[in-house]
Order: sequence, then C-alpha cells, then structure tokens
Amino acid sequence: MCKFAADFINILMSVHVQNTRMTTAKLRQMKQNGEKIAMLTSYDYTLARLVDEAGIDMLLVGDSGSNVVCGTQYTLPITVDEMIFLTKGVVRAAQHALVVCDMPFGSYQISEEDALRNAVKMMKESGCDALKLEGGEEILPVIKHMIQAGIPVMGHLGLTPQSVNQFGGYGLRAKEQAEAEKLLHDAKLLDQAGCFSIVLEKIPAALAQEVTKAVSCPVIGIGAGNGCDGQVLVLHDMLGLNQGFKPKFLRHFAQLGETVKNAVGEYITAVKDSTFPNSEESY
Repeated sequence: MCKFAADFINILMSVHVQNTRMTTAKLRQMKQNGEKIAMLTSYDYTLARLVDEAGIDMLLVGDSGSNVVCGTQYTLPITVDEMIFLTKGVVRAAQHALVVCDMPFGSYQISEEDALRNAVKMMKESGCDALKLEGGEEILPVIKHMIQAGIPVMGHLGLTPQSVNQFGGYGLRAKEQAEAEKLLHDAKLLDQAGCFSIVLEKIPAALAQEVTKAVSCPVIGIGAGNGCDGQVLVLHDMLGLNQGFKPKFLRHFAQLGETVKNAVGEYITAVKDSTFPNSEESY
C-alpha cells in the first residue's frame, strides 16, 4: 500500500472515531430523549478497553482509585499527578466513552487560581474530556472559572467522599429537609453555571428524582434511586472484585473475585506439581 493510501485510511478511521465518541452535547441529547446514561469507573488501560468496547457511555477515573488501586481507607490521599497517571491509560483505551477525571482533594479548594492551574494541568497531561468536582455553592466560583476557561465540569452532590471526615462517615445524605433543600438549590446553581452533568450520591430516591427534573443537565445517580438520567458504579464493586463491600445500592453483575482466586489457585497447583508448562507450552 502506498503512503498516500495509508494516510488517507488513517484519516478516515480518525474521523469515524471522532464521530462515534460520546460528547457532552450527546449526553444532554440523551437526557432530552429519555435515554438512560451508563457510567462506570475505571483506572487502567486493560479494563477500560473492555468496558469501552462493551459500549459504556462514560468512564470516570475516580479518586476512588485511592481505595481500589492504592488500598487506602479514604479517597483523600491521592494526588493530582497520580490521577493524571491513572487517567492516561484510560484515555488511551477509550474509543467511544467520554472520559471524566476526578479532581482530588486539595487540588481545587485553596484558591480559584490554584484550582484552574491544576485543572489545566490535568486536562493537558491526562487527555481526559472533563473534570469532576465535589461540592455546591461553596465552590461555585471555582466551577465558573473553569467553565469560562473551556473546561467541561461535572458536579457532585450528596455524599461527597472527600468530605467524609466532616460528615463522620458514609451515611445517607439529605435526609432532613434543610439539607435536601440546600442540595436542590446547589444542583440548580451548578446547572445554571454550565456543568454538563451532576452526580448525586447516596441520597433519597425521591429527592434525586426531583433534582433530575429540576435541572437541564444529565443527572447520574449512585445510591440515588432509578429516577436519575443515568447510573454510575465503581467497576471493581459491580464485578465482585472488591469483596466484603456490599452497600444497599450495589448490585454485583459478576463474581470475578472468586473467579480470580480459583484461577490463581489452579495456577499455583499446576506450577507446584510440574504440570505447567507442559510440552505443548514449551519451546
């Protein structure tokens, strides 16, 4: 094949990928059409590629990588550079899904200038499509500053894991009227500011449905009932890899933890009894 023909085919393939990629505009259209949005977390190239090929709409490189990848108790320890490292692999894998990256604790709370500097760094170095920030009215100036700079922002209200020490745990949020009213107020502010989507975590289903109807941007729930525009789960949780963790809102769509342990057990046995590698597996 001549170089011209090869270059032309590469251009056509690039255009096809761009046309099939999810965008913030397509997500908004999905809400308008009543089409549910499916989102999962991801932290590495290999799993992200499988999830993307399955047709997921959005991939979230969550600061939950601090728990899942690094084994910490909370999400707080993970850094900007660590989030960038994780996100790079997911971006390389994603041919269809919109890739959202969490801004970690401390990266946007100090000042608007510091937040924008970190946001630009994360977008440029990771290659992600958007960033997610936790909080409502108290961080609204930061969100507006980022959106004005051309950075797509996803909001996050309800149970915000970066505030776990302030909350005193991971319990249900917005049970009381005052907090519920503030959450609805915050959601409207985020929507008006231009957030392309909002995550609602671990709040009453009726409140989540009310918020979803009150805002124009897509609302993604996790532990927030079925009235949202879409759902998100931690990939390792829904696959049953993270054993011993089973909150009410989590459904295991597989039990890969047991599968992995069984496979490793068989491998250990085969190595120790010298049945692996056999003659067909040797050169």
